[in-house]
Amino acid sequence: MARKQRNTSKPAETTTVANHAPTYAPKIARKAISQTRRDIADYIRAKMFAMAVEEPRQYLLQDIYTAISDDALLSSQIDNRKEQTMSAPYEMVTDDNKVDERLTQALKDLPVMVDIIAHILDSENYGSSLIELSSIKGIRKVELINRRNVVPDPNFGRFYPDTSLNTFIEYRDSAEYGKTLLEFNSDHIGRLNKAVPHVLFKRFAQSCWSELCEIYGIPPRVMKTNTQDPAMLDRAESMMRDIGAAAWFIIDEHESFEFANAVNTNGDVYSNLINLCNNEISMLFSGAIIGQDTKNGNESKEKISISILDRLVDSDKRMVEMYLNSVVIPALYTIGWIPRTTSRFRFAVAEDTDKLFEMTTKIMPYKSIDDEWFAEKFGIKVTGDRNAGGANFQ
Repeated sequence: MARKQRNTSKPAETTTVANHAPTYAPKIARKAISQTRRDIADYIRAKMFAMAVEEPRQYLLQDIYTAISDDALLSSQIDNRKEQTMSAPYEMVTDDNKVDERLTQALKDLPVMVDIIAHILDSENYGSSLIELSSIKGIRKVELINRRNVVPDPNFGRFYPDTSLNTFIEYRDSAEYGKTLLEFNSDHIGRLNKAVPHVLFKRFAQSCWSELCEIYGIPPRVMKTNTQDPAMLDRAESMMRDIGAAAWFIIDEHESFEFANAVNTNGDVYSNLINLCNNEISMLFSGAIIGQDTKNGNESKEKISISILDRLVDSDKRMVEMYLNSVVIPALYTIGWIPRTTSRFRFAVAEDTDKLFEMTTKIMPYKSIDDEWFAEKFGIKVTGDRNAGGANFQ
């Protein structure tokens, strides 16, 4: 029976916290993670362990997620989608939809904002993110509580300082929860769950293909000699060792040398399996196969694929806005990292400058365009009207 460890700390004050050391992160007992080769049986066992009705545990599944994240294509697809949200400009707006410049700058001056947004996005991939805010001697930090030690079940939230023991803390009952301890939960075991089989099959195919290259890349050499004669056997062994450096040698009339017939395949079966796995991974994270299929790719296909990815990125931005407005911003105010506000966070809407420029040039013969606005929008300096039909460009 698991033992429940109560957290007896006092509620956090809603004032500026000059020094606040992390509470949960230092309690984690460091464990060596097995580096053995993973297979589907390990994945099924880890998934059943994580989805158990009673006493679910995450560490086996999170170990597999960490292992497959080393895949080059998978990491590139995740980073490509993730960085589009992290690099997007954002702002704080008031109730009347005006930009709050002071608070916007206050958020941009917080170095932890980039990490917080990254952890929110990762919660969809890994299943959850539990972070802890801390400040020591004026240095503000955000630390991710190791997902191996967290069970973010919808019915209860448990933190296991040592994954080998049954002692846990119900972190949602703690005084820090919602103040310095923030949770972003996707309510499922993570998008990476769907990628695990494809990465494991891909690694299997790569391993088999490399073994095929090792065995049949250079045709095996066969030399027939009198193995009962030690002198002839030694001479044959010496010649076989030296053939890589010497393109010729002399053999006895009773000896023969030849290259064995190589296998009649070039690894197409492995190549097809790897391509299938790569395509499935791309579809999962980007919604389409973008920039990979050079054989069947074309401009129109790429444009449609990019538009699909853009819609997924828009969905990520809406999720980040929801968590920041409902969880992060109130917490930052509570611990005194930002001033009190009723403003809300939003990503700035990107303008289609090409379309705007086209519309502007069409209306210029009929209406006057403000020089400062034109220079600010398009980076083209103007010095007033040359004639009634347009402006003087520089």
